Amino acid sequence: MLQPDSLLKFVFPSDPQVSPDGQQVAYVLTRIEEEDPRKPDPEYPKPRYKSAVYLGGQGGVRQLTAGLKRDSAPRWSPDGSQLLFVSDREDKPQLFVLSLSGGEARQLTALKSGVGEGQWSPDGLTVAFLSRGDFEDRGPDRGEARVVEKLRYKFNGAGFLPDKTRDLYLLNVESGEARILHAPPSEISDFVWKLDGSGLLFVSSVDEHKEALWESEVFDVNLSGEVRQLTRWGSSLSGLAVHPSGERFVAVGHPGDKRNTEDPHVFEFSLRAPDSAPRRLDAQVDFPVGNIVAGDCHVGSFPGRPVWLGDTLTLLYTVGGSCGLFELLQGDKRERVFHPGQVVAGFTANANGSAYLLESDHDYPEVYLNGKKITDLASTLGDFPRRRAERVTVQNEDGEIEGWVLRPELQGSPALLTIHGGPHTAYGHGFMHEFQLLAERGYAVCYCNPRGSVGYGQAWSEAIYGRWGSIDHADLLAFFDACLERFPDLDRARTAVMGGSYGGYMTNWIVGHDSRFRAAVTDRSICNLVAFNGTSDIAPRFWRDELGLEYIREGDIAGLWDMSPLKYVGQVRTPSLIIHSEEDHRCPVEQAEQWFTALKLLGVETRFVRFPGENHELSRSGRPDRRLARLGEYLAWLDRHLA
Repeated sequence: MLQPDSLLKFVFPSDPQVSPDGQQVAYVLTRIEEEDPRKPDPEYPKPRYKSAVYLGGQGGVRQLTAGLKRDSAPRWSPDGSQLLFVSDREDKPQLFVLSLSGGEARQLTALKSGVGEGQWSPDGLTVAFLSRGDFEDRGPDRGEARVVEKLRYKFNGAGFLPDKTRDLYLLNVESGEARILHAPPSEISDFVWKLDGSGLLFVSSVDEHKEALWESEVFDVNLSGEVRQLTRWGSSLSGLAVHPSGERFVAVGHPGDKRNTEDPHVFEFSLRAPDSAPRRLDAQVDFPVGNIVAGDCHVGSFPGRPVWLGDTLTLLYTVGGSCGLFELLQGDKRERVFHPGQVVAGFTANANGSAYLLESDHDYPEVYLNGKKITDLASTLGDFPRRRAERVTVQNEDGEIEGWVLRPELQGSPALLTIHGGPHTAYGHGFMHEFQLLAERGYAVCYCNPRGSVGYGQAWSEAIYGRWGSIDHADLLAFFDACLERFPDLDRARTAVMGGSYGGYMTNWIVGHDSRFRAAVTDRSICNLVAFNGTSDIAPRFWRDELGLEYIREGDIAGLWDMSPLKYVGQVRTPSLIIHSEEDHRCPVEQAEQWFTALKLLGVETRFVRFPGENHELSRSGRPDRRLARLGEYLAWLDRHLA
């Protein structure tokens, strides 16, 4: 019988970087290294992730690096002779450079706080990177109190933030000398070189308060450290790309005030006239920029920055449950690499070629160079099943709900309604180890994109603004009923509902309004929208964007409480497994604590499983042994109630 530890066989490709001549691709492969009882390592317990940089082309693939822990972020020098990468072989991540003509990698940095990925200057003499330098966060481990004065003081995956932001450094590659170019008041989230090498563009916030509200702008810094603000956007921006003329640039942003419910699109800004109005380049495109399709075999970085090739912009769009690479020319998009039923999970491109990762619900992620597959990672999975999902649709008053069913071979199988997070993400054709495992264990996995999901147009995405727990609830149950109707061999008496993040919210909501399911699994969930406001790292304006409500505004608390599953917990009868990570700052663990306490007081059968040291990303990139334990809890609960 297939077990959760089947995950240990998996290798995870990421960060494909095409060479300047378009003939090779550097990428990262992450493996799970299992425990060797003869060589215990208490400082770095196994099973653990271990990654290395690989080089591939039509002549084959070879491993370039072999760090003790994780090597990542390969970046080609402009002439293609060297490869920059980040390695934590010296404890903290540092920059190294490797000559592709031979020899050992040379360490470039030795800063106490470590460094982020590097970006080569156009002339190949300088590397820009972010770091806190030799700053050491003393924190409470030294027995000191943690003093909080900024609104943004914690972040999921990073924990409590240091008092110091990261500085923008310039490093002379030949001498190894590094200097601070700019020390920003708020974190820099993205940066690129200007094409003439005279400076860089970067994304940051005007001050820490706007940073907490996710309001960022683009700035220009020259090599003397002089900074000027280029945008007056008032919302989040990312994905900078400078036009070949050097006179303008694009960035990906949300076009309206309700940022979470507004699909991201690409906008053009002037470098010459910063006060001029930005222009949306994809005004005729009603799909969001980027890959927003769920998958649980993504460990590492997945580049999606738009790329200028002459006057044509190449970028990713999510379309339904698929994601493809498109070319945008004068407002019209045309397909470059897009096949419905597949997902391009990350890409880079230049005038000579392109590299990307491609996967589907039954095809494991592989690396492609100029349209040709150069890896065979699926062969490492052995006999792990790769079932094809079957498409199921159902109509509502606004259009068609698209979904899929992954069915086991057994007749009379129990059925699971699985709900994605977001809510503005999508299920679809991303490869899901979890779904394949559940299907192999005899469960039919039913999943869909109700209103609020992305990839179906702006009207569909924003339909649940101010309406959580209403039309989304109706869509999910209508889809599940359609699955049971389409496949009458499924056992209607043995069903369960499950989901994570927003999917956990909807799981809690559904069992508070419907007793049709025999079991529930609520993962990293939300139950109290009022309490969420003061505890989540995205809380300062999340409900304003999603629901038009704020808990600091008189009269809004009642609306937040009306949409809180906790208000209806007295109606819950469904046995519920609660999964939560203790370092989850996106949906804090106090949400699970409230739900668990209420269910116990009401006498509802429940089990609360807490994972120390893990955050909101446990199911996708958490420590391998904890990912296995989570899946084991799922299977044990479902087997207990649906077997």
